[in-house]
Amino acid sequence: MNQMFKKILIANRGAIAVRIERTLRKLGILSVAIYTKADQDSLHVDEADEAILIGEGPVKDSYLNGNLIIKAAIESGADAIHPGYGFLSENADFARLCEQNGITFIGPSPEQMEIFGLKHSAREIAKKANVPLLPGTDLITDLDEAVKQAEHIGYPIILKSTAGGGGIGMRVCENEQHLRSAFEAVRRLAETNFKNKGVFLEKYIARARHIEVQIFGNRFGEVVALGERDCSIQRRNQKVVEESPAPLLFQEVREEMFAAAIRLAKEVGYRSAGTVEFLYDPETSSFYFLEVNTRLQVEHGVTEEVFGIDLVEWMIREAADDLHELHSLIKESKGHSIQARIYAEDCLQEFRPSAGQIDEAKFSEAARTETWVRNGITVTTLYDPMLAKVIVHGKNREEAIGKLIQALNETKLYGITTNLQYLKALLKEKDFIKGNVYTRLLNHFQPKEHALEVLDGGIQTTVQDWPGRIKYWSVGVPPSGPMDPLSFRIGNKLLGNREGAPGLEMTLRGGSYRFRDDMWFCITGADMQAKLDDQPVPMYEPILAKKNQVLSFGEAKRGMRTYLLVAGGFDMPEVLGSSSTFTLGGFGGHGGRALRTGDVLLVNRGAAVKKTKGLPAEYRPVMTKQWTIGVIPGPHCTSEFLQPDYLQQLTKTEWEVHFNSSRTGVRLMGPAPKWAREDGGDAGLHPSNIHDNAYAVGTLDLTGDMPILLGPDGPSLGGFVCPVTTASVEFWKIGQLHPGDIVKFHLLSLEEAEELRKKQEMFLQKIENGSLYGFQPAQLPAINPKITADDSILAQEQTSRNIPITIRSSGDENLLIEYGSMDLDLLYRFQVHALMQAIQQKGNIPFLDLTPGIRSLQVHIDPSKMSVREACQKILEIDRELPPLESIKVPSRIVRLPLSWDDPATQLAIERYQKNVRPDAPWCPSNLEFIRRINGLNSIDDVKKIVFDAKYLVLGLGDVYLGAPVAIPIDPRHRLVTTKYNPARTWTPENAVGIGGSYLCIYGMEGPGGYQFVGRTIQMWNKFRTTESFEQGKPWLLRFFDQIQFYPVDAEQLLQLREDFLRGRFEVEITETAFDLGEYLKFLDSIKDSADIFRMRQQEAFQAERERWKQLGLAEYISEHEPMKEGQEEDIPPGAEVVRSSMPGSVWKVLVSPGQQVKKGDVLMIEESMKMEFPQLAPCDGQIVNVYVKPGEEVQSGQLIVSILKQKEREEVLK
Repeated sequence: MNQMFKKILIANRGAIAVRIERTLRKLGILSVAIYTKADQDSLHVDEADEAILIGEGPVKDSYLNGNLIIKAAIESGADAIHPGYGFLSENADFARLCEQNGITFIGPSPEQMEIFGLKHSAREIAKKANVPLLPGTDLITDLDEAVKQAEHIGYPIILKSTAGGGGIGMRVCENEQHLRSAFEAVRRLAETNFKNKGVFLEKYIARARHIEVQIFGNRFGEVVALGERDCSIQRRNQKVVEESPAPLLFQEVREEMFAAAIRLAKEVGYRSAGTVEFLYDPETSSFYFLEVNTRLQVEHGVTEEVFGIDLVEWMIREAADDLHELHSLIKESKGHSIQARIYAEDCLQEFRPSAGQIDEAKFSEAARTETWVRNGITVTTLYDPMLAKVIVHGKNREEAIGKLIQALNETKLYGITTNLQYLKALLKEKDFIKGNVYTRLLNHFQPKEHALEVLDGGIQTTVQDWPGRIKYWSVGVPPSGPMDPLSFRIGNKLLGNREGAPGLEMTLRGGSYRFRDDMWFCITGADMQAKLDDQPVPMYEPILAKKNQVLSFGEAKRGMRTYLLVAGGFDMPEVLGSSSTFTLGGFGGHGGRALRTGDVLLVNRGAAVKKTKGLPAEYRPVMTKQWTIGVIPGPHCTSEFLQPDYLQQLTKTEWEVHFNSSRTGVRLMGPAPKWAREDGGDAGLHPSNIHDNAYAVGTLDLTGDMPILLGPDGPSLGGFVCPVTTASVEFWKIGQLHPGDIVKFHLLSLEEAEELRKKQEMFLQKIENGSLYGFQPAQLPAINPKITADDSILAQEQTSRNIPITIRSSGDENLLIEYGSMDLDLLYRFQVHALMQAIQQKGNIPFLDLTPGIRSLQVHIDPSKMSVREACQKILEIDRELPPLESIKVPSRIVRLPLSWDDPATQLAIERYQKNVRPDAPWCPSNLEFIRRINGLNSIDDVKKIVFDAKYLVLGLGDVYLGAPVAIPIDPRHRLVTTKYNPARTWTPENAVGIGGSYLCIYGMEGPGGYQFVGRTIQMWNKFRTTESFEQGKPWLLRFFDQIQFYPVDAEQLLQLREDFLRGRFEVEITETAFDLGEYLKFLDSIKDSADIFRMRQQEAFQAERERWKQLGLAEYISEHEPMKEGQEEDIPPGAEVVRSSMPGSVWKVLVSPGQQVKKGDVLMIEESMKMEFPQLAPCDGQIVNVYVKPGEEVQSGQLIVSILKQKEREEVLK
């Protein structure tokens, strides 16, 4: 007997590799996986003892590259290779290559593969072994010969390539014309896939069944048959459902099949696992030899289930000559087993393969599931589309079907289109239940799918739910959810849906969608002139769509967002408690992105819609171009920030909505704010700068001089003054603001805002109950002249305490508690921490979020349970009971992060900024040189030494977004100061590390930014994986009071670490410790003198830098908004057709030049607006006369961009 193998390489991927690894673990044999870059997240990589990267993606360079695989086997010290199925499993040359390199190939001999691998030689062996054959031909190379032979056999015939399998290279031909058109195509396919273009013909049986016998042999001439499997249910010649034993098969036919299979195997002394496939004609009970698969089959699992064996183990033991007395190892077949294959494909689009991110994969505990997928994995079209096999075993066929239905009902694969619903429908099909299965059963099977298909996703359509993702504001996760929650909620109420049912939000232009089943739906929000097939659809009214009807939307002329709600809501996974899409973070909704053509969204089966009456017009949210929005003063409108008449300026101005608005925020154009101060002190050079604090959704954020109404995807922390906050009842209006609209602000008191909110909730309740009769919709109250800026301060205690406290209102759902003066003092942050803990422990405030800033805490309350003023009183009581600070000790961790100094990604961001935003910025071309100058250091090496020596204390998370830390050096002598970019960068690489003011920040994701770069590090957030560094349910890396320490790596190393870190192949070094405030204060005392010297030198250098800017004529602050150009209308040639911009925006690309010929519908230029791209199209055929805009320029709606001489006019001019 041979020695049992110590290490086996698996020359395969996906579910079979995972399956083989399982047996190897059981046998105590080490496994080696091979994988490509495209497959690096597959379970087979993680579950192997070692994994070897063998290519980027394409199979010919990886899984089919025999030499590369042998090299991997030799390098890893594997003594055998298991080929799985597909790929090289039936490649005799590869088996020989293994032998030549002293590696055992687990499978039959190369000669056996060759004999059976070519179908014509297999037929000859079958004849010899007296196995019945279908009428057919030998190899044919010539079309005329094929036509002649087909006449002789009689149509229909099947044209097959002699090499290969898996249904590739087979065509059924009903007549001569079919044969003529298929002949070359089959030869070409066979040549491409199997490097062999031989073909032959066979008789075709229309209602044939596909039944196969599992055989197994060893080197000692023993061969056994392990039952049969029915694999008749196929699509495109690929199996979908397989079972054992075969239904409706006479026992004597079964015995004859076993005997024929054994004769065939013995003819060649077959060893290892193999399958003899037969075509069975139920009309005549005859069977015919098809082919032999000289490998393990995809459906081997059903045989294992009924026989209670492990075929992979048998193959391994046989290859080691450790499998004797085969007959004694076989028990009788017990019960019935069925397997369903789950494919990534759209069954209602001719099984078109689908690709994309799996948002969530859930499998049933009640079945044996073989899979390679996990949450967040990206399925590509490079490989076979099979995602999983679900295998069940029952006492009999009926029980097995029941178990499989249950298992499939419990299986969920979100984010990608699969055949799950198709399989569920198939299992309930009469023919299947009776066992009348045959190979063409699925040809005309077109079940309903309770789903919506995206034909065109419009400009930006996303899945949202209300109230969105709450309770994660403190780690930088915005709520997302509908930007107009009122319209969204009305739609769900009208359909009788639960409050949180997911729906679609469409922006500006809605796209088109096909219903795959009868379905109730309702459209609310802005009017996009929706049509069902070609009939206009009334809004705010439940409508029943029939299967295959198409719902299409135009463009919103008033308002901005339209909502499509369906009965039952969309069936979506929840990420951090919500199905809302956060596109910037790439999670939630469908694939974490806007919808695209080909997406299929499953819909929950809702209760039948009882009330089909629409909402009367007077109750519908009114869309307009002139908006009045109710806002509450606060948090920061008081006289230390803004002049006393600022609120008057704010409410008297007609603000215009800027084109660069989106779900993160709506920018407004108007006069600069009236500031009461020169700068932001410690917090920054501009008077709008403050120490970072939490924002409330709907607050008016003064970023420099540009006001932005923060939306539901906006940032949670930031360092800008916010003078007023939108009342929650008015949020919906922010979602409907269209570029170019006019906005006026109307001041509300907290009490007025609360009253309006209650009235809105009552209104929604009445829609649900159908009792709106006589209800008066809420209106904004008359302007209240008594409201002042000071109303924003709810409480203030300055004297008789160590640290003063101020409580400010941030709308009717949030309070902002601030400690101390507007300075950077760690004491304040610890006081905030003590208060936050006390609020959590006390439990008498119904908070949704507690978000600490540098010297503040924002408390987001549930306004249905407590008012802001009541919460304020309770907070004051809690604050008064806090123990003295000096004794505080907080848990802390030292987290060592790799830093690629002056990383190429940050250099690229600086280059782009210089080119596109501000060429004369004093911090360009080198941020590091700027940091050196402004801190009075001698060299960039000094800057580097400080950054790597420092320990940075994490004070806030989510600055900006997704667990991104804002941190400060613990030692004041490491506190480098800088000014922020202004205007801000439009692009920052993910996990860039920067310094702004005195703070260090690691950017959580790509986006705009203003901190000065020092380099780049690893990820702060892990969307999908739980690893040692990222705990289950907590996808963020850092915690408050962590101490970050950087160590240097080069750019290449960093890229590798970034690949490995999210996958748990690299873990961060974390040391648990505590931060003792008392000890820290003593330390500060001991270094006072050297810290003062450091600070003096810094201040001098900072002043010198500002003086230098003055001499060079560089502005300290530049507004982001440049005025438009006037003029240009005069030089339009006579007879020319003019093209005007359809919306305000900035020009991204100009694709035409004067003199160029264009066709109607050609793209002339691409405009960027609301963070999206809009093509501007040619209205007619003709020649470009003039282009009036350049890339980077801002354009207004209706502005002239191109003139075209129409084809006809041009001919006139030329005459």
